[in-house]
Parts: sequence; C-alpha cells; structure tokens
Amino acid sequence: MDEGNWLAERFEDNRGHLRAVAYRILGSMNEADDAVQEAWLRLSRSDESSIENLGGWLTTVVARVCLDMLRSRNSRREEPIAGPANIPVASSGPGSDPEQEALLADSVGLALLVVLGRLTPAERVAFVLHDMFAVPFEEIAPIIARTPVAARQLASRARRRVQGASAVPSNLIEQRAVASAFLSALRAGDIEGLVAVLDPEVVVHLDEASARAGGPREIRGARNWASGAVAFAAVAKSVQPALVNGSVGLVWAPRGRLMRVVTFALKRGKIAQVEIIADPARLLELDLAVLNP
Repeated sequence: MDEGNWLAERFEDNRGHLRAVAYRILGSMNEADDAVQEAWLRLSRSDESSIENLGGWLTTVVARVCLDMLRSRNSRREEPIAGPANIPVASSGPGSDPEQEALLADSVGLALLVVLGRLTPAERVAFVLHDMFAVPFEEIAPIIARTPVAARQLASRARRRVQGASAVPSNLIEQRAVASAFLSALRAGDIEGLVAVLDPEVVVHLDEASARAGGPREIRGARNWASGAVAFAAVAKSVQPALVNGSVGLVWAPRGRLMRVVTFALKRGKIAQVEIIADPARLLELDLAVLNP
C-alpha cells in the first residue's frame, strides 16, 4: 500500500468522529462535511511523520475550522447559530439527505442543539469539545486562543446556559409529567388524551406569528383546543420538552430549526393556561435550557 492510500485509510477511520464533532459545533450537516473535507486537505499537505496522535491532531484542525466558520457567520451578521429561529441544524442544500439529517439532529437532541445555538463561538467550541468529547482544556485552549483556565471558564459558562439556572420549580416533576402526557397524546392524535391533561376552561394565547391568517388569537376550552391541536400530530415528533424561563415547556424545532415555543401554567395538576410563541424577536428573548432526563 502506498503512503497516500495508507493516510487516506487512517483519515477514514477518524471521519465519523470528526463529523460528529463538527456537526455539534456547527449545527449543520453540510457545513460539518465541509469542515471535515478541509481537515483532509490540511492533512494531505502536512508532514504526517511529525504527527504523533493523528486523531487528536485532526480533532484540533476540525475544531479550528469550525470556529473560523462560526466567526465568519457572525462577521457577515448571519444568524444560523446566534439566532434561535434560524439555526440550520440540518441543511436542506444540494446533496443533503433531509431524513438522515433529521435523524442525526434528533439523536443529538433537538433542544440541546437549539440551546447550543445561543452560545458564542468560543463557548460552543469549548463546551462541545470538553463536555461531549472529553478533550482536555489544555488542548482546547490553543484552539480558541485562550488560557486553559479561560477555556474552562467558557465551558462552565456554556454549561450553565445549557443546563439553565440552578434553581428549579418545586413542581418540576409534576410539570414534566403533564408535559410528557400532553406530548404523547399530541403525537398519537389522541383528542381524549389531550382533554384529560387540560383544565376544562383552559385558555390558549397565540402570538401573531403563530396564529393562522384570519384565525383566532385566543382559544378557550379543553375540547376546542384539543380538536384543533391534533392536526399537528404529524409534526409533533419534532417537539421536545425543554426548560423555558425556568419552567417546563415545549419547543418545536423541525430538523433543529426553532419555530415555536409552548409554555404552560398548571392548575390542580392540569394545563390551565398556554402561550404559543413564534415571533422571532420573542423567541430570542426566552431563556431556554435542556431538560435533563
């Protein structure tokens, strides 16, 4: 086997890992593939005999490429990462496989990808590398041009944003159970199951962006809302529980793109008030965090 083929095989052995790193940093499959391809080009131009740990070297290169891509987005004032309503967690560009992208986004956790999209480039790189791939801070520091201590601080700050405030509502277990029951019934198109978790006099408020053209901005009554909500059963697979302003809510993020947030207020263990938010400016103001198992 010639040297070129040997190096290509070793790169292919690392491709899956590199793609996973790039996808979590960038939130876009197409861009992740671009970053991995750039890593291969840099490897092919390098003196491989000077590389002691090829896997670590490639991870570092991919992370640096991804960081440059994130910063380039910001410099062009694009918002696929910083703007929660525009996160291209799965790209629909030429050559993309929407079904594969959707599965990948779901396997990572749609809510997590949405929250990661709110981090700064350096925070995201530090958090992903350390918390998801166990890269030491001593190796992360030169990638983001920080000291190891500063890299640790960035990852810690990112972790707090991902996990939300330390204080949690006293009825968190109840909130999770109700939200889970609601979501299960919604996915099944089960009107009676929805009615069972709703207060009979539930009031649902929709902002202008979430209401249908000419449709009501307020819906009252459990059965009234349930009968209309089941129309969204097919898209409910892209809905996940998350912490919204410190309480359990739902985020609708088809293929990772945040489109709707649903917040609840409970009364005697049932959903009594609902707010559906789709306005991009309002979505940006929400404090979102991952609801851990």
